[in-house]
Amino acid sequence: MELNILESTKTRLKFEIKGEGHTFCNALRKELWQGKNVEIAGYSIEHSLVTEPVFVIETDKEDPKKLLLEATTRLQKKNKEFITNFKKL
Repeated sequence: MELNILESTKTRLKFEIKGEGHTFCNALRKELWQGKNVEIAGYSIEHSLVTEPVFVIETDKEDPKKLLLEATTRLQKKNKEFITNFKKL
């Protein structure tokens, strides 16, 4: 996965996620909304065959990069828990 930063300020981050689609973007969006200080977390895909998802995160006061890192860490933890539980079946 590769990120291409399109815009970065103290409270706003806009980036492309190369090689991903709705599955990952929806999971990330939902996880970002679980964090504190998130005002906007969403993405758009103009056309699934020719464009990359563009994600926007806006916060009221925290660094959006920090919130993105926290959300991805939580997703990794949930993924590991899922794999562990799946293997028990």
